[in-house]
Formats: sequence, C-alpha cells, structure tokens
Amino acid sequence: MNVELPRKRILGYADEISVAPGDRIEFKLSCESITSYQADIVRLRSADLHPAGRGWIEQPVSSDVTGEYPAREQLIDAGSYGRVESDKLAALTSFTFQLWVWPTTPGAGAQVLMGCWSSVDSRGVALTLNEHGAVALRLGGATFEEISLDQVLPARQWALVGGSFDAETGLVSVWHHVYPPYVASAQALEVSRQTEINPDPSGLVFMLAASNGAGPDGSWCSSEHFNGKLENPSVYDRAFTPLQAARAQAGQRVDEHCVAAWDFSVGIETDSFTDISGHGLQGKFVNLPARAMTGQSWDGEIQDWKQAPSQYGAVHFHDDDIYDCRWATDFHYDVPTDLSSGIYAARCSRDDDHEYVPFVVRPELGAGAGRALVLLPTASYMAYANEFCGSTGGGHIQVTMNHATALSAQDLLLNERPDLGCSMYDRHSDGSGVCYSSRLRPIVNFRPGVTNSWVGAAGTIPWQFNADLPLVDWLEHERFDFDVATDEDLHRFGMDLLDSYPVVLTGSHPEYYSTAMHDALDRYLRHGGRLMYLGGNGFYWRIAYHSTLPGVIELRRAEDGIRDWVAQPGEYYMSFSGEYGGMWQRNGRPIPTLVGVGMAGQGFDISGWYCRTDASQDPRVAFMWDGMDDEVIGDFGTVGGGAAGIEVDRYAAELGSPLHALVVATSEGLSDTYYPGPEEIDGADSAMDAVQNHNVRADMTFFETPRGGAVFSTGSIAYLGSLSWNAFDNNVARLTGNVLRRFLDATPFVVPD
Repeated sequence: MNVELPRKRILGYADEISVAPGDRIEFKLSCESITSYQADIVRLRSADLHPAGRGWIEQPVSSDVTGEYPAREQLIDAGSYGRVESDKLAALTSFTFQLWVWPTTPGAGAQVLMGCWSSVDSRGVALTLNEHGAVALRLGGATFEEISLDQVLPARQWALVGGSFDAETGLVSVWHHVYPPYVASAQALEVSRQTEINPDPSGLVFMLAASNGAGPDGSWCSSEHFNGKLENPSVYDRAFTPLQAARAQAGQRVDEHCVAAWDFSVGIETDSFTDISGHGLQGKFVNLPARAMTGQSWDGEIQDWKQAPSQYGAVHFHDDDIYDCRWATDFHYDVPTDLSSGIYAARCSRDDDHEYVPFVVRPELGAGAGRALVLLPTASYMAYANEFCGSTGGGHIQVTMNHATALSAQDLLLNERPDLGCSMYDRHSDGSGVCYSSRLRPIVNFRPGVTNSWVGAAGTIPWQFNADLPLVDWLEHERFDFDVATDEDLHRFGMDLLDSYPVVLTGSHPEYYSTAMHDALDRYLRHGGRLMYLGGNGFYWRIAYHSTLPGVIELRRAEDGIRDWVAQPGEYYMSFSGEYGGMWQRNGRPIPTLVGVGMAGQGFDISGWYCRTDASQDPRVAFMWDGMDDEVIGDFGTVGGGAAGIEVDRYAAELGSPLHALVVATSEGLSDTYYPGPEEIDGADSAMDAVQNHNVRADMTFFETPRGGAVFSTGSIAYLGSLSWNAFDNNVARLTGNVLRRFLDATPFVVPD
C-alpha cells in the first residue's frame, strides 16, 4: 500500500542559532502553493512522539512577530563555483584559457570549466567538458558553435586542458594532456579548425566551474556545474597554440600576455582566490567548494598543506554544495531584554503544515551563579543536518540497523530536494565525502518532533535535537534553575561562558568539538567545574568553525574512527584552521581523560539497561542513590527501549580514564549487532559483537577533579530517552536529579588519595 504524506509547503531558517536578550534574529521562509502563513514565537519543551513519550509541549511567547505574512517562494542556487567581478575578461577578443582538471563525473552532462557563458541564450565563451566528458570550447553570439575533442577525459586523473580563439583568423584550438599515474609523459590530444562565429560575452560574469543561468522565476543563478578539482586556471589575451600553452604552463605562466592567473594555494583558509598576474582580478568562491585539496604536483611526501601550499593548489567543486541560501528576510524578532534563557522557535503554519525554526536564547555572560547550564550540541546537529543515509543507504543501512528502514516525511522531502544540501554523513553526487556543513539553509531534521528513520520505526525514536528536549522538559518539571547555550556559544566565548556555572550538562550526543570548545571544557573542569555528560560517543571528532564566515563547520574524516566516508590521502588537514582533522583521540586528547569514558561501540536495533556494580556502594557516591534501592537502572525508555544503547562509552584506564574513577553501573542487554569502532579493532574476528565482547558496553562513571569539581558520565546516547518515562517517575530521573542536586551544592568534592 502506498501512503502519501502531506507535502511540506513551508521551509525556513534563521541567520542565527543563538541570541542574547536584546539581540535581533532574522527568519527567512520559502513557501509553495500558499499565499500566506501565520507566524509566532514559542518556547519548546517537548516534542516526543513516542507512544510512551511526553508528547508535544510548547508555550506561546507574546511578541510583535505574531501575525499573518505573505508567502513567497525563494530559490536555492546550489552548486559551488568561482566568480570574478571584472569586465576585462568579457572584453577579450582573442584569448587562451588553460587549467589543470581532475574530473569526477565526466559524461554526466555538460560541465563548464571556465569562461563567460550564458546557458540561457547560448552566448559567450567557455572551456567545458561536453555532455560526453570531452574537452570543448564554446563560442556563442548570433550563432553558436562547440569545438570538442573526441576522447573523454578519464575520471580522477589530472589533465592539463585548454582552448584558444583567434578573432582575426577565426582559428579555434582545443587540447588536453592527460597525465596517468606512473606514466612519465602525457597522453596528448588536440584539434584545431576555423570558425566564423563572432562570440558575444558582454555583460556576463566570468565563472569557474559553472555558467550564468536563470532560475524558474527568471532570476540569475549558476548552471552547468563542474564536479571535480580545478587548479591554476589562466587567461591570456592572445590565441596560443597547444604547444605554446603547454610551455607557458610549464615555464613562465605569467607573461605580458597573461590577463589573469589564479593561484588557489594562496588564502586556502578563505573563500577568495588570488590573481598573481598583477592585474588584480581577484575572485570569490560561492557555496564553499572544498579547499586544501591535493593538486597535480602533490608527491605524497607532505601531508600538511601549510608546509607545502603549492602542492595543495586544487579546489574540489560539487554540483550540490551549499553554504548560504541567501534568502531575503521575511520577519525578525527582537529578543526582549527580560526573556529567560531557553529553547525557542519561530512557528510558521498554514493548515496542517507547520515549520519550526529553532533557536536558543543564551544567558548573559557571568549570570550562572547557582544555576545549571545545558550545552546544546548544535555542532552535532549541523554535522547530521539533512542526513540522507536513511533513504540512500539501501540494504547496507538495514543490515547495520538490524531492521527495515521506515522512511519519514523528512526523508522523502530530502529525496525531492537535493538542493537543501547534505550532512557530513553523506557523499556528494560525485562520491566524495561532505566535509563542510552549514546552518544557513533549511535543516529538516533540526526540528521538534523529528525522529530518526533508521533507528526504530519512523515516528517513534527521537534523535539529536528532539532527543535533547527531554532534558529541558525534565529540568522544568523538577523546577531546577537552568540556562541554555549552544556549541557556537562555547566556541565563541570559551571559559567566559562556563565559569560562573557550578554545573554543565550535555545533550545526548555531543560528538563534534572544535579546539576552542575542547579547551574551554577542559579548563572549566581543571578549575573546579562540574560536568554531567548525559550522552554517548561525545567529544569524538575534531571540527573547525570558519574564522570569518558564520554558521559553518568543517570535518576531515582522517585515519580511524567510525566513518561513512574517508578523506583522500593528503587531505586530512582542515582548510578553515589548518589543524589535523579526524578523531580527538588521534590528536592527543583521548575522550576518557576528559569525561572518564570513551566510545566503545554502536548498535541501532535495541537499547539495554544498567546494572549497579560493587563500586556503587562506595561512600563517595552515596548521594547518587538517595531514596533508591534499585539494582537495575533504565530498563525502559523511548530510545530503543532502554537507557543504555545506540552508541555507548566505556571506562578505559589504558586510554586515560582516571584511576580513581568509579564505574557505578554498567550495561547489559546489548545485542549482537553492537560493534566497536575501527579504533578499537586491532584484528577483525567473529567475536567482536557486544554479546561476546565485554569492551562493547556503556559504563556509568563518577570521579572527582581538582579544586572541588566532579564528572558524572552515563556513556549512552539513549540515556535521556528514559528521563521522561512514566511522567518522570522512574529511577533514571531520580538518579539524575540526585546527581544534579549534589553538583549544584557548593560543598567541594575531594579527590581521593
């Protein structure tokens, strides 16, 4: 039976994810098939749609936002490219274009490499790969002609390609020199012929990796995107022969005929590209093509692009890259100066269609005395933003999850809207891994009520943002005083955000941490702070935020770790910061040294529970069990049916867990579909699963830190899904409350001798 889900007609995003009282936040909406919508601001508390969950709880906020707004459709110009704002390039009559090319999808439609070309009226000049994947030169004015080679460029091999046009003689030349691996000389191919075309590129933008196009509404957009790497593009004001062009590239690239020569190895950490010809034709990259990519001269000796930038002068473009949708603002919200910290959303509705755009109102710095701080793991939300793997993973996903995948409404929407961009768990259309993720686009799985389609049946298992709302719901129910901040706040403000709070609480899956975030949390603990790590697989991957571009993070899935894709050799260092990517463990900061436990394994069918250990009887942790005599903790919950599961962490003294830490409970009931990560496997065998491998487990731990601090870790993503069970009348909620009350108590903890 086919079930037709209601079509999503409203999509939106905001320019910020966290604002302080007195700040302004702007909301940008796009609507289909409606003329208006109702908008207001709400405070979010719960959106757990599990049959045993708390349901939907939100509180209206009185504001000037409330009202009816005209609907309009706003388009997304997806696909990365470079553009040069100069009339000099369009004014050339005779010219030569030449650059290095590493194509990834030759033959998958026409792809522009460089030039001033309009795909709307076939006008201008452009060096391209034609629809078959061969190098071609387009000339268009009153008429159009394309001169191409017959041989298709091989995928993922470097080639020097070019084309020239002599306006006086009408001679057109096109060439490629392919440099296969382990072959000293190039395989060359060229063609020349006369044309009577008088090309007209007037008024067109000079572009790299795309052409000038038009959207359905007639507005300008990019078109004919190239997939693959480009390096060292050059433009000359005369028509070179193929031999002359090759000599120019090998020798004096910049001469008196050079109009522009762009060196992508300059300013790798920026979104600009530099013209080294002396004519000042600098350019701008749009939608963040990947930088710090190995170029045609990379010899494998240098792995860090900062040590040999000339070997990293390539940029990888993708036809599905997206950074900023650049939508116009539909309405804004001026946050009242007296609005309390918490999780809010702009709610936009028409009939049965509701779009929520969440944001956090953060506290004023230094306002945390006597209060708890919830650190919402928004970097993880961005890493998972618009994840496709539930619908594109096929049989692999179902084998991994040990059940049939149930597609949700957001999965179907993402299948229809690839222009919404990918998550860091996906691959681009050309098969390369997604290393950048932005929040300046609609993120359909960063919404209340959204569930994970590949962890249990759709509509039942809360995940990421929706899995963290129970913590807020519980804190409000128990009348704890608390504030909420985001990973972006932690990265930006560091220790200044944390130092006034006696205790910090994490969400269910704080997996992605920048250096600034890690430094701040480490310093907080060293200075007597108290941390409740209420999740699993936290602090695992090292990321970088861009220093000038807002709302975007970078990840290189380098050696080791659980990876849906693997960075190419030589591309382990991040372009934003120059830091070595990958796991924090490989960067000298094992997770157990920070929070006592580290990633042990994952499984996605069912969750288990905790059983108390003998160490739980230690007087140091007597406060945890106040009013409790339960030996089994959390054999219930909305995430897989228990408090211990999905991704789990264990105590590991060999990896840096404090020797004085107490493992007060450990998991049972994990299935044989739970496996360790690659970093835990020295040699694969048939006894790696959780049933046979004791190292695949969740350990609940406690340890004291210097200056009166302490850390409590649950080591399980599923833990927060048990808090709200039976309207908070359960042993997980009782245990968590006991820990939080003691952590709020100013009485110092003492590290045992």
